[in-house]
Amino acid sequence: MYNKNEIIETIKMIQEQNLDVRTITMGISLIDCMDTDIDKSCEKVYNKIYNYAKDLVKTGETISKKYGIPIINKRVSVTPISMLVGVSGGDPIKYAKTLDKVAKDIGIDFIGGYSALVQKGFAPGDKELIESIPQALAQTSKLCSSVNIGSTRAGINLDAVKIMGQKIVEAAEITKDRECIGASKLVVFCNAVEDNPFMAGAFHGVGEADAVINVGVSGPGVVRAAIAAAPKDASIAEIADIIKKTAFKVTRMGQLVGVEASEMLGKPFGIVDLSLAPTPAVGDSVAHILEEIGLEQVGSCGTTACLAMLNDAVKKGGVMASSRVGGLSGAFIPVSEDAGMIAAAEAGSLSIEKLEAMTAVCSVGLDMIILPGDTTAEVISALIADEAAIGMINSKTTAVRVIPAIGKKDGEPLNFGGLLGYGAPMKISKLKPNVFVNRGGQIPAPLNSLKN
Repeated sequence: MYNKNEIIETIKMIQEQNLDVRTITMGISLIDCMDTDIDKSCEKVYNKIYNYAKDLVKTGETISKKYGIPIINKRVSVTPISMLVGVSGGDPIKYAKTLDKVAKDIGIDFIGGYSALVQKGFAPGDKELIESIPQALAQTSKLCSSVNIGSTRAGINLDAVKIMGQKIVEAAEITKDRECIGASKLVVFCNAVEDNPFMAGAFHGVGEADAVINVGVSGPGVVRAAIAAAPKDASIAEIADIIKKTAFKVTRMGQLVGVEASEMLGKPFGIVDLSLAPTPAVGDSVAHILEEIGLEQVGSCGTTACLAMLNDAVKKGGVMASSRVGGLSGAFIPVSEDAGMIAAAEAGSLSIEKLEAMTAVCSVGLDMIILPGDTTAEVISALIADEAAIGMINSKTTAVRVIPAIGKKDGEPLNFGGLLGYGAPMKISKLKPNVFVNRGGQIPAPLNSLKN
């Protein structure tokens, strides 16, 4: 039950502190769309997604009007398309164009699942799909792609790591006339989760139901405001409690929206992902939360400790509010999408090395980082390997989404607009890791993978 005070408080969060439901994402299984004829398979894919999700946008708008809750994006995630390519063969870009067309026809913002899971090697269809990613992203507007190259149980597929460095450069190169936008829709994962509603990494896992409704809630501004209202001499334990209580309230809103959408669409409710996903808007920054806790600017000493506490408190508050908390749930640190991160990077207080340390304790990884246009594929591959190693050893999800600023002058920014934001290239070591990257093979799974 929701009482009067909770409703008033929630209205204030929405109007003054940028609280929103970042996304309603319908996950759809395409297992029954597999066919040895790629054209028939594409037809089945289009028809199933259209029939299941044709009312998704209308449902989101109805709920938003009913409760006064902003619902920013409506999205669809699907079974990793490499599995369909493995059965049908043919040009994977046919699937990419089919997904993009149905996304446009039903009016959603993004569709994810142009993906491959290759943490332990390549199955039929995986290499073909990966090779096609740059062109697929260049020839579509709503499609998002991801590749899982490692896990705690499997280790890291260094052959896939090498290829993905190349594909990121290619995706940026092909779309350099559009601010290298292709690379911004490509994520490389370690320990990818099957129920993530956030793009660009969302896909519908093979262990999921035929269709499911997942909700992603975001409220960095709400958390920052709650901390700002606390006494300046409050202990760090008291700050953690404030964050937990705030996360509880935000998750309750997500649960309400998820249950309502599930009933209206006739699909089971999956999870609420309580990820503090920032935007470039003023007052909607994870960096500003960390600074409110007591840092002069994010990137200073103490940043990783504050982020660890924040991430843990968010999760603890969320699981008390809902038994359906899932996805990634924590704090995102996408540089170009966070006003505070942008400012810290421009001031020089935030480096890639510090960001890498921060990823050991946050939700995802090196996210939306713009690199100099001359960064080599081998350097990007080695960066992917470093980040995957953090995820593998710590049994957590990590990812890399970086955008080489192809064709830009030194210091010249990329501006993606909207939620993707903007930013100038960050410095990265140009020392060559080529011998390591070219060794190939499998980095063995760590000892802590043996948990049975």
